[in-house]
Amino acid sequence: MPSPILSRRSQIAAFIAMDVLREARDLGREAARTGRPGIIHLEVGEPGAPSPRPVREAAMRALEAGRIAYTEALGLPALREAIAGHYRRRYGIDVPATRVAVTTGSSAGFILAFLAMLDHGGRIGIPSPGYPAYRNILQALGIEAVEIPTGPETGFVLSAAAIRAAHARTPLDAVLVMSPANPTGVLTSASEVAAIASTCRELGLWLVSDEIYHGLTYEGEEATALAGSDEAIIVNSFSKYFCMTGWRIGWLVVPERMVRPLECLAQNLAISVPYLSQVAAIAAFEAEEELEAIKAGYARNRAVLMEALPALGLKPLPMDGAFYAYCDIGRFSNDSMAFSKKALHEAGLAITPGLDFDRSEGHRFIRLSYAGSEADILEGVARLKRWLAP
Repeated sequence: MPSPILSRRSQIAAFIAMDVLREARDLGREAARTGRPGIIHLEVGEPGAPSPRPVREAAMRALEAGRIAYTEALGLPALREAIAGHYRRRYGIDVPATRVAVTTGSSAGFILAFLAMLDHGGRIGIPSPGYPAYRNILQALGIEAVEIPTGPETGFVLSAAAIRAAHARTPLDAVLVMSPANPTGVLTSASEVAAIASTCRELGLWLVSDEIYHGLTYEGEEATALAGSDEAIIVNSFSKYFCMTGWRIGWLVVPERMVRPLECLAQNLAISVPYLSQVAAIAAFEAEEELEAIKAGYARNRAVLMEALPALGLKPLPMDGAFYAYCDIGRFSNDSMAFSKKALHEAGLAITPGLDFDRSEGHRFIRLSYAGSEADILEGVARLKRWLAP
């Protein structure tokens, strides 16, 4: 009897950073058993610090109360209000809580937004290099990801001019931008964000702004796309600045006309976001002092890498924000997959090959995350120095 065939939707590329993480953890467990040095993790964009104390305490109180139940599909009203308050305080923008949708991390937020915006066969422009899950999720949904290259000529950001040119070549339905960016760490200026919003309005394109690294900027000042367009769809998360990766909780801000369609999608796809994570997230807005201290640690790690990497022949792109260094390895290799594999097995360094982020030029880049401890960054630099030494 013939075996059933897997769907074409399932035939998407791996998220290479997660494959590296799995292999690195396997090697780390083996090293622990045999007494060898462990692995230094520079591959995944995950804060090394624990979730803030108010977050943990709120979750413990909720557990003690006993009932962990469904919530409304778009999230607890108190959390939606807290997120709306965040926009008033941080950006001076009045966002009604009714336009906020709580999601199971930004990942679920993207899926909901893409489903609400675009039909099968729709076309959305995305930056390259860029977060690999964009194109992989879009492929699974039957939506075409149109990769728009960024480089020195645009300051490594997706510009309004590049969007206009891509749309002129073959019409787009939507555009996705990210600032600060993953993998590059580059920040899009407020003026360029405004220009992108204006261009999308003029061309009749949906604008999705991935702002999950807001709060983690070291050079310049981040700008939300809501400042330029009330129609912009904002994707954000408690994972990065708020140190809540494993809680899997994020949010969308959407135009009023998208709220009900989004709610129906959320009801059917997930029922609701986990209650415990929502209660904990409300408390995250009370932890600014603790979170700013964690950010100061990233800034110290960044300073170490900004000095050490060029000296090692690994010149990074501008490290304006997030917690990544995206480095050209052309002096050593033209194969980032092989380079990263050797770094893991020969130096005990887990790093992500650039091919995860850019299928055209990523063969000569790697991404290093500096979200871990200062001790790990210093040890990572020492291992790189020994490994790359002639």
